[in-house]
Amino acid sequence: MTFTAEAATSTPKKTARPVFPFTAIVGQEEMKLALILNIIDPKIGGVMIMGDRGTGKSTTIRALADLLPEIDVVADDPFNSDPSDPEIMGDEVRNMIEAGQTPTTAKKKVQMVDLPLGATEDRVCGTIDIEKALSEGVKAFEPGLLAKANRGILYVDEVNLLDDHLVDVLLDSAASGWNTVEREGISIRHPARFVLVGSGNPEEGDLRPQLLDRFGMHAQIRTVKEPELRVQIVEQRTQFDQNPPEFLVTYQTGQDALQQKMIEAQERLKTVTIDHELRVKISQMCSELDVDGLRGDIVTNRAAKALTAYENRTDVTVDDIRRVATLCLRHRLRKDPMESIDSGDKVNKVFCEVFGIAEDE
Repeated sequence: MTFTAEAATSTPKKTARPVFPFTAIVGQEEMKLALILNIIDPKIGGVMIMGDRGTGKSTTIRALADLLPEIDVVADDPFNSDPSDPEIMGDEVRNMIEAGQTPTTAKKKVQMVDLPLGATEDRVCGTIDIEKALSEGVKAFEPGLLAKANRGILYVDEVNLLDDHLVDVLLDSAASGWNTVEREGISIRHPARFVLVGSGNPEEGDLRPQLLDRFGMHAQIRTVKEPELRVQIVEQRTQFDQNPPEFLVTYQTGQDALQQKMIEAQERLKTVTIDHELRVKISQMCSELDVDGLRGDIVTNRAAKALTAYENRTDVTVDDIRRVATLCLRHRLRKDPMESIDSGDKVNKVFCEVFGIAEDE
């Protein structure tokens, strides 16, 4: 999803259902940072969020989607096609533009699509009406959730309970940016670029390592223990529930500032550089952690650059890498089947050894 500076707004959004503001969420910094970095650079590959029940996973993700500015889309297009980028427009729109026609455009909120646990593959990917295709000679396609999620956020709660085959389909689409549906010799494909966010409770089991590895980042969240913070969270939620409009106005300035910051970061990302020496050390760290494949190297580079852009800089520092390394690598470590995901201690220890930094710094 690409934003423009003009998309930012300074007035509270009028929605049918008020959404708790992102900037009002207390704590859970690891989850919030991972989500923001994926919005700045969706090619990071999504976020897997594991944590206790009732820790605000769904609330945070919905709050982020509500925070995002409107995007330009082709009017009445089922794939939210970008009117100016051929890579994220459907074939029909592309053919129209190649024929010299100018499609009608519209503004649309970034979609957040919930994928229910009981969803079938047809519901997720879409279906082809074979009867209509044969009788009328047209590719009659009924779009699924992947079409709706194009240029938005696809959220799967309890992803660890979802059928592995469906998870594979989601990850394939998220990685390639396209969804292909084939049936009876008829093939249809459409753009499906989205930020994939999965959440789950570790007590209910984890994803298979092969699938978990394909999520760009892995954030862990836990129930807040400090009594003062717990009171603050309860009070905020009570205030929001009692008078949502008044509560939203209180946080609108912060919401607008964060929105603008992400818009500018996405534009600045193109100019961010990372020294060759730092890239070598990232790969050395991944090698010493015995991470399979190169996804860890790629994602760590991307996340460090996104963080640099987010903080209004253009040169990646060692500290940028340190702050994203655990998020990008903890779920890629080889471990005993009885162990849970590494808390980050092992990643941090190897990082310090490779970069020559004392662990307590």
